[in-house]
Amino acid sequence: MRRTLLAAAGALSTAALALAGCSGESGTGDGTPTVVTSTNVWGAVASAVAGDKARVTAIYTSTEGDPHEFEPSAADTAQIADADVLVVNGGHYDAYMEQAARNSDATVIDAYALFTGDEHGTHEDGSHDHDHSAHEHPADGQNEHVFYDLPVVAEVADEIADALAEQDPANAETYRENAKTFTTGIDGLRAELAAIRKAHDGTKVAQTEPLAGYLLSEAGLVDAAPAGFTQAVEEGQSPSAADRAAMQDLLADRGVKALIYNVQAIDPVTEAMLGVAKKAGVPVVDFTETLPDGVTDYLTWQRDQIGELSAALASGGAR
Repeated sequence: MRRTLLAAAGALSTAALALAGCSGESGTGDGTPTVVTSTNVWGAVASAVAGDKARVTAIYTSTEGDPHEFEPSAADTAQIADADVLVVNGGHYDAYMEQAARNSDATVIDAYALFTGDEHGTHEDGSHDHDHSAHEHPADGQNEHVFYDLPVVAEVADEIADALAEQDPANAETYRENAKTFTTGIDGLRAELAAIRKAHDGTKVAQTEPLAGYLLSEAGLVDAAPAGFTQAVEEGQSPSAADRAAMQDLLADRGVKALIYNVQAIDPVTEAMLGVAKKAGVPVVDFTETLPDGVTDYLTWQRDQIGELSAALASGGAR
């Protein structure tokens, strides 16, 4: 989880967040609720719920960098401090936002806390109890990329709707209807994953790091990449020679039907494995941690990636 970098980012941003907290009252000043999210992925979820009734700002929007390593500017921390609603990935993915949440009067929605169950079932009507039974989480239980866990994303949308409804009761019905439309779209994505599971249950794939573990698990796919390899890449370290060799053999021997390649966590080792996969004829599917250029909709982003994954699995691969 690149813990050293995250700890440094949290320490650097604490003072700035404290100063920004003195900048004034939250909100826009015109009564329009403001939502601030750590990345444009969560910004897209918030925007789907907010529509034109609330203002959404995403702090991290780069298509090339690594969100784990981001440090906010003073302007960023001022926007965070002035928010009515904060959407935090959590799990130490966006440590500066977690720090902000501890110092803020805003309503805080922590996706990782929803994933771990800390905030499940908080509403009497059960609207946030999305079904997780159709898929399993990776065994380590520590994958912080919960924006690839579709039930959790649906829960976050519902939480945003409730938070905005509290801030802006006049538009409460609109927010909840928007959330319902969005979560119906999530159901559609899960149906696509179910179709992949039906056709390819138990099929081996490999990731360069455990980015899409929850999505792959729901699709019935098995990440066969050496755990030491993916963990090292996740932590910004160089995999051991043994893990590099095992990953290379897996790809060269076409032991997997696809390589899921995180294009925002690239180093010489991952680039070398990309070359091995291409030479061996293993289909490569590019996955991202933020929205690609030209994409502003979460459902479109995931639908495109799921479609590319499905096509790769159908095209060939493992012997």
